[in-house]
Amino acid sequence: MKAVIARYQKSPLKAFVDRHEKYLLIAFFIGGFIFDSLTLGRIDRLYDLTILSSHMTLLTVCLYIFNRIPDGRWDRTLIQKYAHYFPLAIQFFFGALCSAYVVYFSRSVSLSKTLSFFVILVVLFFANELLKKRISNKYLQFGLYLFISITFFSFIIPVFVKAISPFIFVVSGLTSLGITLTLVLVIYRKSPSTREEVKLGRLLALLVGVYAFINCFYFFRLIPPVPLALNNGLVAHAVQKEGNEYEVTYEKDAWYVFWRSYRPVYERLPQEPVYIFTSIFAPTDIKKDIFHRWKAYNPQKEEWYTVEDISYPITGGRDGGYRGYTKKQNVWPGLWSVEVLTEEELVLGVIDFEIVAVDSTNAPRLHSTNF
Repeated sequence: MKAVIARYQKSPLKAFVDRHEKYLLIAFFIGGFIFDSLTLGRIDRLYDLTILSSHMTLLTVCLYIFNRIPDGRWDRTLIQKYAHYFPLAIQFFFGALCSAYVVYFSRSVSLSKTLSFFVILVVLFFANELLKKRISNKYLQFGLYLFISITFFSFIIPVFVKAISPFIFVVSGLTSLGITLTLVLVIYRKSPSTREEVKLGRLLALLVGVYAFINCFYFFRLIPPVPLALNNGLVAHAVQKEGNEYEVTYEKDAWYVFWRSYRPVYERLPQEPVYIFTSIFAPTDIKKDIFHRWKAYNPQKEEWYTVEDISYPITGGRDGGYRGYTKKQNVWPGLWSVEVLTEEELVLGVIDFEIVAVDSTNAPRLHSTNF
Protein backbone atom coordinates (compact mmCIF):
# COMPACT_ATOMS: atom_id res chain seq x y z
CA MET A 1 0.00 0.00 0.00
CA LYS A 2 2.73 2.49 0.97
CA ALA A 3 4.66 1.64 -2.19
CA VAL A 4 1.65 2.50 -4.31
CA ILE A 5 1.07 5.83 -2.60
CA ALA A 6 4.77 6.70 -2.67
CA ARG A 7 4.62 6.95 -6.48
CA TYR A 8 2.77 10.22 -6.14
CA GLN A 9 4.20 13.50 -4.98
CA LYS A 10 3.32 14.16 -1.36
CA SER A 11 1.56 17.33 -0.26
CA PRO A 12 2.46 18.91 3.10
CA LEU A 13 -0.65 17.28 4.58
CA LYS A 14 0.42 13.85 3.29
CA ALA A 15 3.89 14.38 4.70
CA PHE A 16 2.36 15.29 8.05
CA VAL A 17 0.23 12.14 7.98
CA ASP A 18 3.31 10.03 7.21
CA ARG A 19 5.26 11.48 10.13
CA HIS A 20 2.44 11.07 12.65
CA GLU A 21 0.55 8.10 11.22
CA LYS A 22 0.52 5.93 14.34
CA TYR A 23 -0.81 8.80 16.45
CA LEU A 24 -3.38 9.84 13.86
CA LEU A 25 -4.78 6.31 13.59
CA ILE A 26 -5.30 6.27 17.36
CA ALA A 27 -6.77 9.79 17.27
CA PHE A 28 -9.26 8.89 14.52
CA PHE A 29 -10.27 5.69 16.30
CA ILE A 30 -10.85 7.58 19.56
CA GLY A 31 -12.49 10.39 17.61
CA GLY A 32 -15.12 7.96 16.40
CA PHE A 33 -15.80 6.94 19.99
CA ILE A 34 -16.09 10.51 21.24
CA PHE A 35 -18.36 11.49 18.35
CA ASP A 36 -20.86 8.73 19.11
CA SER A 37 -20.66 9.14 22.88
CA LEU A 38 -21.69 12.79 22.56
CA THR A 39 -24.38 12.38 19.91
CA LEU A 40 -26.12 9.01 20.27
CA GLY A 41 -29.26 8.70 22.36
CA ARG A 42 -31.94 6.19 21.41
CA ILE A 43 -31.39 3.41 18.90
CA ASP A 44 -34.88 3.99 17.44
CA ARG A 45 -34.34 7.74 16.99
CA LEU A 46 -34.05 8.86 13.37
CA TYR A 47 -30.75 10.62 14.07
CA ASP A 48 -29.18 7.51 15.62
CA LEU A 49 -30.44 5.27 12.82
CA THR A 50 -29.09 7.69 10.22
CA ILE A 51 -25.67 8.02 11.88
CA LEU A 52 -25.16 4.28 12.41
CA SER A 53 -26.38 3.44 8.90
CA SER A 54 -24.07 6.10 7.45
CA HIS A 55 -21.11 4.74 9.41
CA MET A 56 -21.79 1.20 8.21
CA THR A 57 -22.30 2.26 4.59
CA LEU A 58 -19.22 4.47 4.47
CA LEU A 59 -17.10 1.78 6.14
CA THR A 60 -18.18 -0.67 3.44
CA VAL A 61 -17.35 1.81 0.66
CA CYS A 62 -14.00 2.69 2.21
CA LEU A 63 -13.00 -0.96 2.54
CA TYR A 64 -13.81 -1.59 -1.11
CA ILE A 65 -11.87 1.47 -2.30
CA PHE A 66 -8.92 0.80 0.01
CA ASN A 67 -8.54 -2.78 -1.20
CA ARG A 68 -8.55 -1.72 -4.85
CA ILE A 69 -5.86 0.97 -4.47
CA PRO A 70 -2.86 -1.40 -4.85
CA ASP A 71 -4.26 -2.53 -8.22
CA GLY A 72 -4.07 0.99 -9.62
CA ARG A 73 -7.86 1.05 -9.99
CA TRP A 74 -8.07 4.70 -9.00
CA ASP A 75 -5.05 6.03 -10.92
CA ARG A 76 -5.63 9.50 -12.38
CA THR A 77 -8.86 9.92 -10.41
CA LEU A 78 -9.84 12.10 -7.48
CA ILE A 79 -9.71 9.05 -5.22
CA GLN A 80 -5.99 8.66 -6.02
CA LYS A 81 -5.37 12.11 -4.59
CA TYR A 82 -6.89 11.12 -1.22
CA ALA A 83 -5.83 7.47 -1.16
CA HIS A 84 -3.44 8.20 1.70
CA TYR A 85 -6.29 8.99 4.06
CA PHE A 86 -8.45 5.90 3.66
CA PRO A 87 -6.80 4.00 6.56
CA LEU A 88 -7.73 6.96 8.78
CA ALA A 89 -11.33 6.87 7.53
CA ILE A 90 -11.56 3.12 8.12
CA GLN A 91 -10.13 3.60 11.59
CA PHE A 92 -12.69 6.32 12.35
CA PHE A 93 -15.67 4.20 11.28
CA PHE A 94 -14.40 1.14 13.16
CA GLY A 95 -14.04 3.33 16.25
CA ALA A 96 -17.42 5.00 15.81
CA LEU A 97 -19.31 1.72 15.37
CA CYS A 98 -17.49 -0.08 18.22
CA SER A 99 -18.15 2.86 20.51
CA ALA A 100 -21.84 2.98 19.57
CA TYR A 101 -22.26 -0.62 20.67
CA VAL A 102 -20.27 0.00 23.85
CA VAL A 103 -22.58 2.96 24.61
CA TYR A 104 -25.75 0.93 24.03
CA PHE A 105 -24.58 -2.22 25.83
CA SER A 106 -23.25 -0.29 28.83
CA ARG A 107 -26.74 1.01 29.60
CA SER A 108 -27.55 -2.22 31.41
CA VAL A 109 -27.37 -1.84 35.18
CA SER A 110 -25.65 -5.20 35.52
CA LEU A 111 -23.56 -7.00 32.94
CA SER A 112 -22.90 -9.98 35.21
CA LYS A 113 -23.84 -12.66 32.70
CA THR A 114 -23.09 -10.68 29.56
CA LEU A 115 -19.81 -9.13 30.68
CA SER A 116 -17.69 -11.29 28.38
CA PHE A 117 -19.29 -9.94 25.20
CA PHE A 118 -19.11 -6.39 26.52
CA VAL A 119 -15.40 -6.90 27.26
CA ILE A 120 -14.86 -8.03 23.67
CA LEU A 121 -16.38 -4.77 22.43
CA VAL A 122 -14.20 -2.74 24.79
CA VAL A 123 -11.09 -4.70 23.75
CA LEU A 124 -11.91 -4.05 20.09
CA PHE A 125 -12.19 -0.38 20.87
CA PHE A 126 -8.91 -0.14 22.77
CA ALA A 127 -6.90 -2.51 20.53
CA ASN A 128 -5.17 0.45 18.92
CA GLU A 129 -1.76 -1.19 18.72
CA LEU A 130 -3.16 -4.14 16.78
CA LEU A 131 -5.33 -2.01 14.53
CA LYS A 132 -2.80 0.63 13.66
CA LYS A 133 -0.16 -1.93 12.61
CA ARG A 134 -2.54 -4.38 10.94
CA ILE A 135 -5.19 -2.23 9.28
CA SER A 136 -4.00 -3.40 5.85
CA ASN A 137 -4.35 -7.05 6.90
CA LYS A 138 -7.39 -8.30 5.00
CA TYR A 139 -8.15 -11.11 7.44
CA LEU A 140 -8.38 -8.60 10.27
CA GLN A 141 -10.33 -6.11 8.16
CA PHE A 142 -13.08 -8.50 7.16
CA GLY A 143 -13.18 -10.35 10.48
CA LEU A 144 -13.80 -7.05 12.29
CA TYR A 145 -16.21 -5.94 9.59
CA LEU A 146 -18.35 -9.06 10.06
CA PHE A 147 -18.29 -8.76 13.85
CA ILE A 148 -19.36 -5.12 13.68
CA SER A 149 -22.00 -5.68 11.00
CA ILE A 150 -23.67 -8.53 12.95
CA THR A 151 -23.95 -6.23 15.93
CA PHE A 152 -25.24 -3.44 13.67
CA PHE A 153 -28.03 -5.54 12.18
CA SER A 154 -28.94 -7.06 15.56
CA PHE A 155 -29.76 -3.50 16.66
CA ILE A 156 -31.33 -2.19 13.45
CA ILE A 157 -33.56 -5.04 12.25
CA PRO A 158 -35.58 -5.37 15.51
CA VAL A 159 -36.31 -1.63 15.36
CA PHE A 160 -37.80 -1.91 11.86
CA VAL A 161 -39.69 -5.19 12.30
CA LYS A 162 -40.81 -4.17 15.82
CA ALA A 163 -39.96 -7.54 17.31
CA ILE A 164 -37.17 -9.22 19.28
CA SER A 165 -36.61 -12.97 19.23
CA PRO A 166 -33.91 -15.59 18.58
CA PHE A 167 -35.26 -15.90 15.03
CA ILE A 168 -34.75 -12.16 14.45
CA PHE A 169 -31.20 -12.46 15.75
CA VAL A 170 -30.48 -15.35 13.35
CA VAL A 171 -31.90 -13.30 10.46
CA SER A 172 -29.70 -10.36 11.51
CA GLY A 173 -26.62 -12.58 11.55
CA LEU A 174 -27.36 -14.16 8.17
CA THR A 175 -27.96 -10.71 6.66
CA SER A 176 -24.58 -9.43 7.85
CA LEU A 177 -22.81 -12.65 6.82
CA GLY A 178 -24.34 -12.41 3.33
CA ILE A 179 -23.28 -8.76 2.92
CA THR A 180 -19.76 -9.50 4.17
CA LEU A 181 -19.32 -12.49 1.87
CA THR A 182 -20.60 -10.46 -1.08
CA LEU A 183 -18.10 -7.68 -0.34
CA VAL A 184 -15.25 -10.18 0.05
CA LEU A 185 -16.06 -12.07 -3.15
CA VAL A 186 -16.45 -8.87 -5.21
CA ILE A 187 -13.07 -7.57 -4.00
CA TYR A 188 -11.43 -10.95 -4.47
CA ARG A 189 -12.73 -11.26 -8.05
CA LYS A 190 -11.75 -7.71 -9.09
CA SER A 191 -8.48 -7.29 -7.17
CA PRO A 192 -5.33 -9.18 -8.30
CA SER A 193 -3.41 -7.93 -5.25
CA THR A 194 -6.07 -9.41 -2.96
CA ARG A 195 -5.86 -12.77 -4.72
CA GLU A 196 -2.08 -12.73 -4.19
CA GLU A 197 -2.34 -11.81 -0.51
CA VAL A 198 -5.37 -13.80 0.63
CA LYS A 199 -6.24 -17.47 0.55
CA LEU A 200 -9.98 -17.36 -0.09
CA GLY A 201 -10.73 -20.61 1.74
CA ARG A 202 -8.89 -19.44 4.84
CA LEU A 203 -10.71 -16.09 4.82
CA LEU A 204 -14.13 -17.71 4.37
CA ALA A 205 -13.36 -20.13 7.21
CA LEU A 206 -12.45 -17.17 9.42
CA LEU A 207 -15.73 -15.41 8.63
CA VAL A 208 -17.81 -18.50 9.28
CA GLY A 209 -15.90 -18.92 12.56
CA VAL A 210 -16.70 -15.35 13.63
CA TYR A 211 -20.36 -15.91 12.74
CA ALA A 212 -20.51 -19.17 14.72
CA PHE A 213 -18.68 -17.55 17.65
CA ILE A 214 -21.25 -14.76 17.99
CA ASN A 215 -24.17 -17.18 17.66
CA CYS A 216 -22.70 -19.34 20.42
CA PHE A 217 -22.52 -16.27 22.65
CA TYR A 218 -26.15 -15.46 21.90
CA PHE A 219 -27.62 -18.91 22.44
CA PHE A 220 -25.59 -19.41 25.61
CA ARG A 221 -27.20 -16.12 26.76
CA LEU A 222 -23.92 -14.21 26.93
CA ILE A 223 -25.17 -11.32 24.77
CA PRO A 224 -27.74 -8.83 26.07
CA PRO A 225 -31.06 -8.96 24.16
CA VAL A 226 -30.39 -5.83 22.14
CA PRO A 227 -31.91 -3.35 21.54
CA LEU A 228 -33.56 -3.77 24.94
CA ALA A 229 -31.56 -2.20 27.77
CA LEU A 230 -31.95 -2.02 31.54
CA ASN A 231 -31.77 1.68 32.39
CA ASN A 232 -32.32 1.37 36.15
CA GLY A 233 -32.59 -1.50 38.58
CA LEU A 234 -32.51 -1.48 42.36
CA VAL A 235 -33.77 -3.20 45.50
CA ALA A 236 -36.23 -0.99 47.38
CA HIS A 237 -38.24 -0.75 50.60
CA ALA A 238 -41.30 0.75 48.91
CA VAL A 239 -42.59 1.61 45.44
CA GLN A 240 -45.62 3.84 44.94
CA LYS A 241 -47.07 5.10 41.67
CA GLU A 242 -48.20 8.72 41.77
CA GLY A 243 -49.64 9.95 38.50
CA ASN A 244 -47.10 9.17 35.79
CA GLU A 245 -44.20 8.72 38.20
CA TYR A 246 -42.96 6.01 40.52
CA GLU A 247 -41.69 7.05 43.94
CA VAL A 248 -39.04 4.54 44.94
CA THR A 249 -37.76 4.39 48.52
CA TYR A 250 -34.45 2.61 48.99
CA GLU A 251 -31.14 2.59 50.84
CA LYS A 252 -28.69 4.77 48.96
CA ASP A 253 -25.09 3.65 48.58
CA ALA A 254 -22.09 5.77 49.57
CA TRP A 255 -21.48 8.83 47.37
CA TYR A 256 -18.21 7.44 45.99
CA VAL A 257 -19.87 4.23 44.69
CA PHE A 258 -20.74 5.88 41.37
CA TRP A 259 -21.51 2.65 39.47
CA ARG A 260 -24.46 1.62 41.70
CA SER A 261 -27.24 3.75 43.16
CA TYR A 262 -28.67 1.34 45.74
CA ARG A 263 -27.00 -0.14 48.81
CA PRO A 264 -26.52 -3.90 48.30
CA VAL A 265 -27.17 -4.63 51.99
CA TYR A 266 -30.95 -4.53 52.55
CA GLU A 267 -31.79 -3.90 56.20
CA ARG A 268 -35.24 -5.48 56.58
CA LEU A 269 -37.69 -4.74 59.34
CA PRO A 270 -39.94 -7.59 60.54
CA GLN A 271 -42.62 -8.54 57.96
CA GLU A 272 -41.39 -5.87 55.55
CA PRO A 273 -41.74 -6.75 51.82
CA VAL A 274 -38.81 -6.44 49.43
CA TYR A 275 -39.28 -4.64 46.10
CA ILE A 276 -37.29 -4.83 42.88
CA PHE A 277 -37.80 -1.78 40.66
CA THR A 278 -36.60 -1.69 37.05
CA SER A 279 -36.92 0.64 34.08
CA ILE A 280 -36.23 -0.93 30.71
CA PHE A 281 -35.58 0.88 27.46
CA ALA A 282 -37.31 -0.62 24.43
CA PRO A 283 -37.57 0.92 20.96
CA THR A 284 -40.92 2.36 19.96
CA ASP A 285 -43.72 -0.19 19.35
CA ILE A 286 -41.70 -3.16 20.61
CA LYS A 287 -43.75 -5.16 23.12
CA LYS A 288 -42.18 -7.77 25.31
CA ASP A 289 -42.86 -9.75 28.47
CA ILE A 290 -40.22 -9.27 31.15
CA PHE A 291 -39.88 -11.24 34.34
CA HIS A 292 -37.89 -11.05 37.54
CA ARG A 293 -36.33 -14.32 38.63
CA TRP A 294 -35.87 -14.20 42.40
CA LYS A 295 -33.00 -16.45 43.49
CA ALA A 296 -31.59 -17.20 46.93
CA TYR A 297 -28.24 -18.65 47.95
CA ASN A 298 -28.06 -21.87 49.95
CA PRO A 299 -24.84 -21.67 52.04
CA GLN A 300 -25.04 -25.36 53.04
CA LYS A 301 -25.13 -26.57 49.42
CA GLU A 302 -23.13 -23.55 48.19
CA GLU A 303 -25.48 -22.99 45.27
CA TRP A 304 -28.17 -20.63 44.01
CA TYR A 305 -31.76 -21.80 43.49
CA THR A 306 -34.84 -20.15 41.98
CA VAL A 307 -37.50 -19.05 44.47
CA GLU A 308 -40.04 -17.50 42.08
CA ASP A 309 -40.50 -16.00 38.60
CA ILE A 310 -42.75 -12.91 38.41
CA SER A 311 -43.52 -11.43 34.99
CA TYR A 312 -44.93 -8.17 33.64
CA PRO A 313 -45.21 -6.71 30.08
CA ILE A 314 -43.34 -3.71 28.67
CA THR A 315 -44.12 -1.46 25.71
CA GLY A 316 -41.38 0.63 24.13
CA GLY A 317 -41.16 4.29 23.34
CA ARG A 318 -40.36 6.03 26.64
CA ASP A 319 -36.97 7.75 26.97
CA GLY A 320 -36.55 6.88 30.63
CA GLY A 321 -37.51 3.27 30.11
CA TYR A 322 -40.69 1.34 30.81
CA ARG A 323 -40.98 1.12 34.59
CA GLY A 324 -42.25 -1.74 36.67
CA TYR A 325 -41.62 -3.64 39.87
CA THR A 326 -42.16 -6.92 41.64
CA LYS A 327 -42.24 -7.60 45.36
CA LYS A 328 -41.93 -10.52 47.75
CA GLN A 329 -43.13 -10.79 51.31
CA ASN A 330 -41.84 -14.29 51.98
CA VAL A 331 -38.10 -13.64 52.13
CA TRP A 332 -35.40 -14.37 54.70
CA PRO A 333 -31.91 -13.15 55.63
CA GLY A 334 -29.11 -14.11 53.27
CA LEU A 335 -27.79 -13.50 49.80
CA TRP A 336 -30.34 -12.82 47.05
CA SER A 337 -30.16 -12.17 43.32
CA VAL A 338 -32.88 -11.03 40.94
CA GLU A 339 -32.30 -11.64 37.24
CA VAL A 340 -34.17 -9.36 34.82
CA LEU A 341 -35.02 -11.60 31.86
CA THR A 342 -36.94 -11.62 28.61
CA GLU A 343 -39.46 -14.37 27.90
CA GLU A 344 -36.66 -16.22 26.05
CA GLU A 345 -34.64 -15.99 29.29
CA LEU A 346 -32.06 -13.61 27.83
CA VAL A 347 -30.46 -11.55 30.58
CA LEU A 348 -31.04 -7.80 30.73
CA GLY A 349 -29.37 -7.39 34.09
CA VAL A 350 -28.86 -8.84 37.56
CA ILE A 351 -29.60 -7.09 40.86
CA ASP A 352 -27.62 -8.59 43.75
CA PHE A 353 -28.25 -7.83 47.42
CA GLU A 354 -28.08 -9.26 50.92
CA ILE A 355 -31.00 -9.21 53.33
CA VAL A 356 -30.09 -8.44 56.94
CA ALA A 357 -32.77 -8.54 59.66
CA VAL A 358 -33.03 -5.42 61.89
CA ASP A 359 -35.55 -4.10 64.40
CA SER A 360 -37.25 -0.72 64.59
CA THR A 361 -34.50 0.70 66.81
CA ASN A 362 -31.99 0.12 63.98
CA ALA A 363 -34.16 1.12 61.06
CA PRO A 364 -32.13 2.02 57.95
CA ARG A 365 -31.83 5.54 56.53
CA LEU A 366 -33.94 5.68 53.40
CA HIS A 367 -33.82 7.82 50.27
CA SER A 368 -36.68 8.47 47.84
CA THR A 369 -36.39 9.17 44.11
CA ASN A 370 -39.04 9.68 41.44
CA PHE A 371 -38.63 7.72 38.21
